[in-house]
Amino acid sequence: MERRTIFKSLAAVALAGALTATGAYAQDTITLGASAPKTGPLAGGSAVTYWPAINLWLHDVNERGGIDVGGTKMAVELVEYDDRTSNEEAIKNIQRMINVDKVDFIIPPYGTGINLATAPLINKAGYPQIAVTAVANGTQDFAKRWPNSFWTLGQSKDFAETLASVLKKMLDAGQISNRVAVVNVADAFGIELAESGKPALEAAGFEIVYDASYPPTQQDFAPIISSAAKANPDAFIAFSYPGDTFGLTQQATIANLDVKVFYTGVATAFPAFAGANGAAAEGIMGAGGVNTDDPKIQDFIKRHIEVTGQAPDYWASSVQYASLEVLEQAISAAGTLDKQAVIDAIHNGTFDTIMGEWKFNNGVIDNYWTVGQWQDGAFKGIASTGVGGETEAKVKAGWN
Repeated sequence: MERRTIFKSLAAVALAGALTATGAYAQDTITLGASAPKTGPLAGGSAVTYWPAINLWLHDVNERGGIDVGGTKMAVELVEYDDRTSNEEAIKNIQRMINVDKVDFIIPPYGTGINLATAPLINKAGYPQIAVTAVANGTQDFAKRWPNSFWTLGQSKDFAETLASVLKKMLDAGQISNRVAVVNVADAFGIELAESGKPALEAAGFEIVYDASYPPTQQDFAPIISSAAKANPDAFIAFSYPGDTFGLTQQATIANLDVKVFYTGVATAFPAFAGANGAAAEGIMGAGGVNTDDPKIQDFIKRHIEVTGQAPDYWASSVQYASLEVLEQAISAAGTLDKQAVIDAIHNGTFDTIMGEWKFNNGVIDNYWTVGQWQDGAFKGIASTGVGGETEAKVKAGWN
């Protein structure tokens, strides 16, 4: 467990205002708890998307004097834990945050499965849960079941169906044939996307010539790429997590997989993906995306590099930061650290974020990026559920 506070110029102000009329110390900081992978299979993803965005937000909030709570500026302190990519460990960590650390608010964990596993606990304890790194069908149902929860990144079916729409447009333009290979990682994320994606592709007129799933522990992806190549698809789609996203792409490059569309899931939007694959990354599609022409996104990328020493991903990093902007603005709107008052403020408020104006519809953000593509060194959004500013998709022209 780690506890960090960034005070900087706020320290003197906080100390001066800490004494009450009785001489006792009043609360002068807001303590947040965060539990996410620092080890285990999802550690690489959270190291790109989750922890740096939180660190940037902590820096920004405390640099400007803290969060305004009823006219008093309060610094923000973070208590953080490693959940080891384990649902059970995440639950233990959050129980400790609630009962021992007594944090004021909880930053929801990283990963779809872990967010779903911890949602009942967070809801029962009365904390708001603004989930970011969770893509699943039924988010409206989740928001009803756990009324303290809010869902920002989207539903699996929208990611799958908008991908099918992108391919359908390319099919109608004569850019690709209707032969497609579909593979998925056999966990909640990959299974849901495959279950939504395959019917959507078939409805769009595609023939699935190769269909396979693989366990999250899969390390050798050569047999998958080899078997897919034998089926002679024009499009290869993998609903994948970070390790397999990198592994499948590496094997496709080695095999010079002859496709005009190559799609992988989580981590395709990572700068390290382009770094690892070089010219081969050009034209690869994946989950997520951003509008790289948006000045707010450009400024976010610049500050993210300056403060954290690394570039954000081109998808969920900005959403993670935006979720914390929502929490900050809701606390200020409520004028109190009372959790229910903050939850009510999130339900009823309209928020100015780096992702644009956000307003939750029954606990869900309706407009989000779904498909991106590496074009000219940036992962640009090519499909969304109404965000706007989409870039036209391109045919992948080989691996060199």
